[in-house]
Amino acid sequence: MSALGASTSSAAGAGRRGFIDPRALMRIGSLELRARVVVEGFWNGLHRSPFHGFSAEFTEYRPYSAGDDPRYVDWRVLARSDRVYIKKFEDETNLRCHLLVDRSRSMDYGSAGVTKADYASTLAATLAQFLQRQGDAVGLMTFDERVREYLPARARSNHLRQLLLALDRPIEGRATDLVAPLEHILTLVRKRGLLVLVSDFLAPLDQLEASLTTLATCGHELLVFHLVDPAEASLSYTSPLLFEDLETERTLFVDPEVARAGYRARFTAHLEAVRRSCERQGVAHHLLSTDEPLELALFAFLKTRQHRAKSVRGARPAGGGQA
Repeated sequence: MSALGASTSSAAGAGRRGFIDPRALMRIGSLELRARVVVEGFWNGLHRSPFHGFSAEFTEYRPYSAGDDPRYVDWRVLARSDRVYIKKFEDETNLRCHLLVDRSRSMDYGSAGVTKADYASTLAATLAQFLQRQGDAVGLMTFDERVREYLPARARSNHLRQLLLALDRPIEGRATDLVAPLEHILTLVRKRGLLVLVSDFLAPLDQLEASLTTLATCGHELLVFHLVDPAEASLSYTSPLLFEDLETERTLFVDPEVARAGYRARFTAHLEAVRRSCERQGVAHHLLSTDEPLELALFAFLKTRQHRAKSVRGARPAGGGQA
């Protein structure tokens, strides 16, 4: 694994052996089935070391107690883990999450059988399926140089099917505009919630931080999944090639042996600029290489939610007295 996976390296070292390789996963034609495979595999991982006890803290489940209604036992969890958990229900959903997914042409690149677009769609579908199982409301916005499609956050099962259909549509646009979707989502989503941005961030970053600031000011929590193809990071080609920019169609003849050092330095600087912009605004930033199992993205998502929940609890006053 390259240095790009540093944000999830500890989880990878412990649990990668039991996870499905992205190249094998993408051979499954159905996006819905791919997402289900990841979620089910993740559940299995949660009930094995080193993730023991992790799910009960993060999901809408609790251990069975004498007197609980057996109708709410999760029988699939019981079959997999030999542990009895009860599904918890509330009058309203705990979370309203909108997935903002980059569908620009640069996302259509893949060096080893997995395009960033397919990885992003599967990641978004996986998060949507995982959250819906908990009764949370999930919405979607797809974008390239403009906003392509918007589905408001809903918790109904038929809504998930609409969301998956939107994620499975072919890429239409070319360029990437990171600012427009972040500005547009503010006009559509009035209630505070979680926004999950999935992109390769191959776009100008001059206005990105200002948009992140606006979202934070409005009370939204933002989580970023920054996708990178392994070949993009390393420029590991061994012979001169003609490269084409997927968004502008500009071609450039490059000798990788000559350009590699300078390219890697600039690419690393770009990644670091995105990370710093997120860090300054308190935005969770997860760098993912498309050769990393998608279960690690779910793990990162839940770790971020745990950290956020602990921060909120820690910020609450201990008592009701006046200062």
